[in-house]
Formats: sequence, C-alpha cells, structure tokens
Amino acid sequence: MKVTVVSRSGREVVKGGIDLKDSAKVADLQEAIHARTKKYYPARQRLTLPLQPGKGGKPVVLSPKATLSDYCEKGSGSLTVVFKDLGPQIYYSTLFFFEYLGPLIIYPMFYYLPVYKYFGYKEERVIHPVQTYAMYYWCFHYFKRIMETFFVHRFSHATSPLSNVFRNCAYYWTFGAYIAYYCNHPLYTPVSDLQMKIGFGFGILCQIANFYCHILLRNLRSPSGSGGYQIPRGFLFNIVTCANYTTEIYQWVGFNIATQTVAGLLTSLFFQLFDGKEGRPKYPRRWVILPPFL
Repeated sequence: MKVTVVSRSGREVVKGGIDLKDSAKVADLQEAIHARTKKYYPARQRLTLPLQPGKGGKPVVLSPKATLSDYCEKGSGSLTVVFKDLGPQIYYSTLFFFEYLGPLIIYPMFYYLPVYKYFGYKEERVIHPVQTYAMYYWCFHYFKRIMETFFVHRFSHATSPLSNVFRNCAYYWTFGAYIAYYCNHPLYTPVSDLQMKIGFGFGILCQIANFYCHILLRNLRSPSGSGGYQIPRGFLFNIVTCANYTTEIYQWVGFNIATQTVAGLLTSLFFQLFDGKEGRPKYPRRWVILPPFL
C-alpha cells in the first residue's frame, strides 16, 4: 500500500510517500513517519483523512489501532492522510504529578516556615487548631490526587502538549500559595469549633465520594485506556451531572466552611465555573446539576 502524507496546506511531509503492507495499522504508519522524520514521534502526530471539496464538518481522525485498509476506498491500493504536528508532548501522569506537587509543597511552607517575617510581621505567630487541620486536609487532598494519577486514572490519550505544564502549574501553584498565605496568616481569625468540624467532616465525606467516583470512571476503560467516552452509571452519577467534578467542588466548599477565608471562597468559585465545563454537555441532565444548577 502506498501512503501519501501531506500537511493541511497540501505540502508533502514525507517525500515520495511510504510503502507499507496491506495489513499495516495506523500505528505502523506513525512509526514509519518517525523513522523518516525523527522529530515527529508517534505521540506528536495527528493523522486525519482529507476533507472532500465542498464538504464541511470535522475530518476523520485515524485510530492507531485501526488497519490502514479500513480507511481506503474499495479496490484502492493507495491512501492520502493529512498530518498535523501536535508539538512536544508529555505524559499525562507526569503533567498531573507536577501540577499537584506544587500545592503539596507550597502550603506546608507557609505553615512550618517563618515566611511571614519577609512580609513585615515580626510578632510571634500563634497557630490555631483549625490551621493545623487545614494543612493536614490540604496535604491529604493533593497526596490523594497524586496517588490517583499513578494508580487509578486511565487516560484515553497518553500525552498532552508540553505547554500545558507551564499553564497548569501556574494555575495550581498560584492558587495554592494564595490560599496558604491567608489560611496560615498570623492575623487569621479562627471559626468556631462546631463550624470547623462541620466543614472538615463534610469535606472528608466528599473526598471519599470523589475517590469512589474515580474508581467507577476507571472501570469504564481497559488498562490500555481504550473504551471510548461512556456515560458513567451508579452511585452519585445517577443523581448529579459530572459527579466527580461535583464532589471535587463540594470538598473545597467544606474546606472553606472550616477555614472561612476570602481567598478560599474565590478559588472555589473559580473551580465551579471552569472545572468539568467541557464535559457537561455530554452528560444527560440529572435531578441536580453542577452547583449552582449550571
């Protein structure tokens, strides 16, 4: 089989095309492209069928596990594919690890180290019990996220653009420092013991529920990450839309009930507006939608 690889502008990416066996898979084509152009390793490639003139819509993306002949017209011994360079890639597990490592390290720094002396506070700092519990709660949350990344989550795509590392880390690390600064501040005014217990108790229940939601999502995919996008069923997924994101938001609501800082409330609002926004239209409407009924 003769495969012609072109760019979206029609320029030939691999001069002279590539000859492969009729039984070759798309993954074999990706390896062949990599052999001819070392820069473009398979994870960096996006291969699609060319759009027919005058027809709109999205191009068909070639699945690495599919056979090339599946995309050929009957009786045709050749195929033209459109190549797109996705840019430098990084494993999702590595991306998430660095995202979550920052808040896990930054928050305890504000709790344990005399960082406030550099902001002009010379008095002896009194640490309230709620600040200690908040630090434990925070660290448990991000430690849980890292463990889920390596032992629970199954990704449909193994890699993500390298540029996402800088964007996502800036997002998580900045908000982590922002909340840590105010929650551990020497002038922090603690809430009542009852409010603290209600907040952390509710938050812990949501963290446990969030973990179970991730287990249900994991079971929808095979270890290789295949299984497509399926609507999860059971547990909170039968009641709320995007139960995994809903429990994620509610656990931060619990944290903010217990700590009651403006920084934490603003961050929770930001999570509520953006976390899971892209996936919401794919879900059927439930009795309760992502709060507040968005």
